[in-house]
Amino acid sequence: MFALGTIINTVAIALAGLLGSWFGHLLKERHQSGLTVASGIAVLFLGISGSLEGLLAVAHGNLTGRNSMLLVISLALGTLIGELLHIEGWFERLGIWLREKSGNSKDTHFIDAFLTASLTVCIGAMAIIGSIQDGLTGDYRLLAIKSILDFIIILIMTSSLGKGAGFSAVPVFLFQGSLTVLARLIEPLMTE
Repeated sequence: MFALGTIINTVAIALAGLLGSWFGHLLKERHQSGLTVASGIAVLFLGISGSLEGLLAVAHGNLTGRNSMLLVISLALGTLIGELLHIEGWFERLGIWLREKSGNSKDTHFIDAFLTASLTVCIGAMAIIGSIQDGLTGDYRLLAIKSILDFIIILIMTSSLGKGAGFSAVPVFLFQGSLTVLARLIEPLMTE
């Protein structure tokens, strides 16, 4: 099924938002803290392993670096493009629109919860690489792993920050879905 990873991730976030809204008060602060640390460690190890795979290689028994300039340039360009396009402003306008349309116009924490959660689950290599893999090859495993992590993170954020965190499913669907469609469109141009 096309874009299955994005669909799984979107449903996981929406479900976590609902469960966090309904049962978040049962999640004690120490449980939230423990789950946050466990999720952070998982993301750290996944990030390190992914980075090392692209940055380090063993050649003739020696550890050598590669693609480090690409990493620096990519980070700088990504930051510059994000600032020029004022992506955070788009997120904020979407949050305001969602707050009004969802009947939460009196919720003063909605926008902060939405922005914090959206930026947490949209920005990162797992979202980008996972969506591209899903579009090019149909391999949604990375997005399935991300879905589990996002479920935990959004459950905690919804219980501590409010309902707005659960609505981060919308930008995840739009962002990851767009990347998946774009990857599918350029797939015929890719070489193996």
